[in-house]
Amino acid sequence: MYSIEAKDVNFYYGDFLALKNISMQIEKNSVTAFIGPSGCGKSTFLRLFNRMNDLIPNIKLEGKIMVKGEDVYSKNVFVDQLRKEVGMVFQKANPFPKTIFENVAYGLRVNGEKNKKKIEQVVEQSLKGAALWEEVKDKLNRSAFALSGGQQQRLCIARALAIEPSIILMDEPASALDPISTLKIEELIFELKKKYTIVIVTHNMQQAARVSDKTAFFYLGELIEYDNTDKIFTNPQKEATQNYVTGRFG
Repeated sequence: MYSIEAKDVNFYYGDFLALKNISMQIEKNSVTAFIGPSGCGKSTFLRLFNRMNDLIPNIKLEGKIMVKGEDVYSKNVFVDQLRKEVGMVFQKANPFPKTIFENVAYGLRVNGEKNKKKIEQVVEQSLKGAALWEEVKDKLNRSAFALSGGQQQRLCIARALAIEPSIILMDEPASALDPISTLKIEELIFELKKKYTIVIVTHNMQQAARVSDKTAFFYLGELIEYDNTDKIFTNPQKEATQNYVTGRFG
């Protein structure tokens, strides 16, 4: 069974057809990168997986999005439950105005966890999972805003891990970071795929080539090509893909 499956997906903002007839299967414990020029639909498509687009008025979805075999847009799906299963990390680090500890504990508390020992354990595990524990273990009660940009982004990853998702969506997670912080995030993605399915939107093609197993190239709302990453970058089937990855347009 695939982690995520899209079948004949069309998606509209009002009358505007933003995604055209997209079908795709994403395997478990893999990293899939979405690439393509700005406005091509890759973030819109990513946000269908945990229904983040529901927050936008006047949208319409045709087709199916399946997560672990279940249609996530069916009437009996609880969106809160879906978002526990499918975590999200945004382009700009968005820590809460709380301590480092409380940022990671937040999801547990919201979901009703009262056991102090359990919360402490999960916070430590999540920070270790996000490769941040060694840097913050002596300052857990400091404000999250005292961290650097790269550390804040890893804190947001720890926050996503704390609620034990099986899938993590990352929408350009390193685009606002310096090269050293970016490298740490990339190393982290490589580690995380042992336990999670990861889908990442990135403008950085070198990053896609480095971190992903499969790459999907989007253009003008269409999925042009989807294949193993090395094939997309060295021997793509479509001319448009070739032109994009060699920098001829985009």
